[in-house]
Amino acid sequence: MSEAETVFMEQETTITIVQAPACHFCADADQILSDLADCYPVQLIRLDMRTSEGLLLTQQHRAAMSPLVLVDGQFFSQGRLPRGKVRQLTSALDRAATATRGAL
Repeated sequence: MSEAETVFMEQETTITIVQAPACHFCADADQILSDLADCYPVQLIRLDMRTSEGLLLTQQHRAAMSPLVLVDGQFFSQGRLPRGKVRQLTSALDRAATATRGAL
């Protein structure tokens, strides 16, 4: 594996979804972000908001609606997943992939 490939792998984006049971916004976000993870170097972490970690993240980010979505540990959204922000995230992932391929 080349150095550039190693750097690209280290740049994997982590997306955390803190979900509530029977939440249709959660199911929608999970589907969209799963599709994103199929196309980009994204690690998708799913947490139930009733677990200690899920509850802690919900409290830390003061999420009033589910799902809470974090990108690399930073607040991304709560409630219905904003499609415009997802497009911006996809564009950023595209730019990162293009820059890394150029370095190969």
